Amino acid sequence: MFDTLSDRLSATFKTLRGRGRLSEADIDATAREIRIALLEADVALPVVRAFIKQVKERALGSEVSRALNPAQQVIKIVNEELVGILGGETRRLRFAKTAPTVIMLAGLQGAGKTTLAGKLAKWLSTQGHSPLLVACDLQRPNAVNQLGVVAERAGVAIYAPEPGNGVGDPVAVARDSVAFARDKQYDVVIVDTAGRLGIDAELMEQAADIRDAVSPDEVLFVVDAMIGQDAVTTAEAFRDGVGFDGVVLSKLDGDARGGAALSVAHVTGRQVMFASNGEGLDDFDAFHPDRMASRILGMGDVLSLIEKAEQTFSQEEAEKLAEKLSKGPKQFTLDDFLSQMEQVRKMGSISKLLGMMPGMGQMRDQINNLDERDVDRTAAIIKSMTPGEREDPKIINGSRRARIARGSGVDVSAVKNLVERFFEARKMMSKMAQGGGMPGMPGMPGMGGGAGKKRGKQPPKKVKGKQRSGNPMKRKADEQAAADRRAAGGAFGVPGAGQDASDFQLPKEFRDILPPDK
Repeated sequence: MFDTLSDRLSATFKTLRGRGRLSEADIDATAREIRIALLEADVALPVVRAFIKQVKERALGSEVSRALNPAQQVIKIVNEELVGILGGETRRLRFAKTAPTVIMLAGLQGAGKTTLAGKLAKWLSTQGHSPLLVACDLQRPNAVNQLGVVAERAGVAIYAPEPGNGVGDPVAVARDSVAFARDKQYDVVIVDTAGRLGIDAELMEQAADIRDAVSPDEVLFVVDAMIGQDAVTTAEAFRDGVGFDGVVLSKLDGDARGGAALSVAHVTGRQVMFASNGEGLDDFDAFHPDRMASRILGMGDVLSLIEKAEQTFSQEEAEKLAEKLSKGPKQFTLDDFLSQMEQVRKMGSISKLLGMMPGMGQMRDQINNLDERDVDRTAAIIKSMTPGEREDPKIINGSRRARIARGSGVDVSAVKNLVERFFEARKMMSKMAQGGGMPGMPGMPGMGGGAGKKRGKQPPKKVKGKQRSGNPMKRKADEQAAADRRAAGGAFGVPGAGQDASDFQLPKEFRDILPPDK
């Protein structure tokens, strides 16, 4: 959603890099470009004005003029102010001291409340809670049936005593659901309310009556992130008419410009708490302003990527694999390769996972063209092999390749390419396990990098150092450039705040899985 904004900001910051001092004219030009980028992203005008004012005041102050690298300091300021308009700190759900906790969802029809109710319920169930969905949208045709289907897919309970389609009292259903949840020991009640195509008095009155009947611990306003400026107008109307405690952004994976997400928290004074970024029930998570700002500035979202990995990968299996690799690369078989691939698939869309990595902006077209079915084809090829072939792929000759290709429904060349990729992956993983570092990313902490690797009695190789220029002016320029590179480097060798993400290069082993850029 923020691709256009991210590209414009990256292009703006690129003009600042390498400058030892910024003039007031430089800062004015940068502020003007940022203003244009935000307005093109459909960010509300009051938000843009407040944002630019803060950035300019700080950029013209002492924190930039006295900085060793003023350009990076400006980018750091933009990042911090972006976090501010997105809500600042992450806002967590408030749970009742005595169960059940009641969460009421409100919003316009079509914002995705019903589907989001199922996503929230499933997310809460993974947190150890036992949620109950309550069908209080008794006006929209088949709304009750839709919530029932969503509840079944999410594996959670539903309270739907009325058939809906215009039949039943939503206020009575909401009131009775709390007693039902207390009796059946559900600790969270999620009330799905009715919406309208537009704001009207009847909608506000019904939402207010349900709120008064259940006294919710949290009222969450669900807003479609694709509707632009109308999202801010609707949010203000609900805040004044019903009141809400937090915002949930739906359809964040859409192709709209994303201004609503950047505007609603600042305008309403209510923080964005959750974001839905896909059609699957798992495409839902807590909203972290600092991580979203990092994505917008092209610096990725490594923390979210790590959290997904921790939720998916088994620590016990990881330790077993590390132990196997430590015994030698031949211990890593195609069965292990398949297992690792399936674990990654459980984390979600591979395109979205790659998008969380720093510096992926310049590879966006390739990532978008990535065929998710390639993982299924690879799995089919491996499962068409015999146990002996999976154990030792070197025995796969021409006739075996032809048999495997027929069994998996692919070309013979696909089998050959898979085996070659497997050997490259085995070499890479073995090197990582033995402290040799990840190819293309030497010196990565925790990955070795060769710094502490013992080489027996072999004498160290003599590496010819970089010669200093005899020209004093050129030597000074080289030293300044080296200092800028050192200041820009992140802790893991990836772009940090203010570093141009286009400098980041994926290892060859990862670049090979992406389709060629067209």
